[in-house]
Amino acid sequence: MAILTSKKLKSIPAEITVPGDKSISHRAAMFAGLAKGTTVIDGFLPSEDCLCTVKAMQALGTTVEPLEEVEGVGLVKLAITGRGARLQAPAQPIDCGNSGTTTRLLCGILAGQDFTTELFGDASLSKRPMKRVADPLAQMGARIEGQGEKVCAPLKVHGGALKPLYYKLPVASAQVKSAILLAGLFAPGKTTVVEPVATRNHTERLFSHFGIKWLREDDAVSVYGPQEPRATDIVVPGDISSAAFWMVAAAATPGSQLTIKNVGLNPTRTGIIDVLLRMGAQVTSSETQSEGEPRGNIVIKGGDLNATVIGGAEIPNVIDELPILAVAGALARGKTLIRDAQELRVKETDRIAAVAHNLRLMGVTVTENPDGMEITGGAKLQGATLPTYHDHRIAMAFAIAGMFAEGVTTIEGAECIATSYPGFEHHLELFLHGDTGAPPIPTITRVPPH
Repeated sequence: MAILTSKKLKSIPAEITVPGDKSISHRAAMFAGLAKGTTVIDGFLPSEDCLCTVKAMQALGTTVEPLEEVEGVGLVKLAITGRGARLQAPAQPIDCGNSGTTTRLLCGILAGQDFTTELFGDASLSKRPMKRVADPLAQMGARIEGQGEKVCAPLKVHGGALKPLYYKLPVASAQVKSAILLAGLFAPGKTTVVEPVATRNHTERLFSHFGIKWLREDDAVSVYGPQEPRATDIVVPGDISSAAFWMVAAAATPGSQLTIKNVGLNPTRTGIIDVLLRMGAQVTSSETQSEGEPRGNIVIKGGDLNATVIGGAEIPNVIDELPILAVAGALARGKTLIRDAQELRVKETDRIAAVAHNLRLMGVTVTENPDGMEITGGAKLQGATLPTYHDHRIAMAFAIAGMFAEGVTTIEGAECIATSYPGFEHHLELFLHGDTGAPPIPTITRVPPH
């Protein structure tokens, strides 16, 4: 088990650059594997989750060549030579680790293959529902076997000839939408997904980038099959979900100013900016590139935060940022309400319960609701020993909370951070100790198992 310690922040650095976008890195590796020819991915996020996707595509017959590694972060540039739409049967079951994105999107790809594939993952992944993907893919002609009513991993994906589908999502989910659209690449005709609320559109943008014809009509997204991606190089912007932790830290520090460089500014992902503006933070963004995935710099000036309500149609846009926004609510004046976020119950852990429990341990008054929570801000946070529940976003959110607490905050099980943000502890050191000119001292301590 790894232990992460956090304490009162010393200073806000002038600027930082966060690792590549997790959602785009997953999808870029998959599209590259489905394309004939070689795609170079620059700015790739070498997190454990994304590396699971790369290894899965290797197991399905693609070739991966490492091109560049960054010390303390990992492989950030690689070349993937794809096989085209027809992959090869893997020699053994594919390990998806902790990655729901890998699992769900692979189900869409494997549904159109002429072989059976087994997918498995860790204990946390094995509790996450895959029925929401299995049901529509079954309507297209695939068969997915899993465990229990929720069709949890380990899974058996029996692929085959698919037919197109018109499907209304019962719950807004970019992963389910993407799985169906990816399966639609193998089905002759028009496959359409209707969204109850707009979700992140990285899959559709990558369709355009890799030469796939698709169509958006109001709340419906369609793709025409059969189609095969065209190999083309891609540069991945920084992940705004990773930037969110530092955005909150700076926003809650009066007199500070932080620039986060080269961050993805996809409008389906920038809800964190809207929420912080409502809370009284000064946040500006400037696009440096608008084609493909928009990107640019975000500047945050700190001050006093006020409570807000987060809910409704904006929830899919901030779903990954809600743990750190809950911390922002604890640091704000008044009562912050998060609602319509029942999807948090089926993430890497029950994030509603986990956030509420840890905030209470730090002295915050929290009322937990079925679809969210009410947080009474303004109390002095107290350092505490906190569990992560094997959830990377819980670990990082409470590392930030510890920067505003009296005493030391100890986070147990911090190894989970590697699933999405390699190098997080080095950035944390910049806030805790300032830029001394020396290499950052790792704040994660490995504790041998008993």
